[in-house]
Amino acid sequence: FTFSNRCDYTIWPPKLESTGFELAEGSTRSFQAPTGWSGRFWARTGCTFDDSGSGSCRTGDCGSGLVECNGLGAAPPATLAEFTLGTGGQDFYDVSLVDGYNLPMVVEGSGGSGSCTTTGCITDLNQQCPAELKAVEGSACRSACEAFGSPEYCCSGAFNTPATCRPSVYSEMFKAACPRSYSYAYDDASSTFTCTGADYTVTFCPASPR
Repeated sequence: FTFSNRCDYTIWPPKLESTGFELAEGSTRSFQAPTGWSGRFWARTGCTFDDSGSGSCRTGDCGSGLVECNGLGAAPPATLAEFTLGTGGQDFYDVSLVDGYNLPMVVEGSGGSGSCTTTGCITDLNQQCPAELKAVEGSACRSACEAFGSPEYCCSGAFNTPATCRPSVYSEMFKAACPRSYSYAYDDASSTFTCTGADYTVTFCPASPR
């Protein structure tokens, strides 16, 4: 995996399932993932850490109070890149807005075989976010599930199947802006992609001029 930060600010991605790191504006960093690994990547933004490494982040905070996430997930809203590296060589990956959005992100596969489709969300959804979904003073956009907590938005309870949980006006807004990204829990058909034997680049703020 290679992480590339094209944002005009520093971000703090978590590294695989165990830790996290600082990624300055315009910089890249690479890591090797073990076969069979599955997990999520995202960018924490607006972080403040003291000399001992203690602190917190405005968006995507993992709640550890440290630069290292120690296996903890992102507090929504956060744009997520999700991977399952198959032991047979075939990988599954997606970019998800199910937990909301905090910045643009693109995933590209290289050197692999199969469809290996580039996916992600280049649009700045914070600019399009409805007032009822805005979070962190406009620095992030919540999902309808997080904002309202109702089963029809969260695909829970009586709405826990693809047949009963349908796209909402909010998920359709996300989908129109970012058609290859997951917009709600049962958005699999147009949002999950496969590739075999590839290296992956996760680019944050890919539309930024750099």
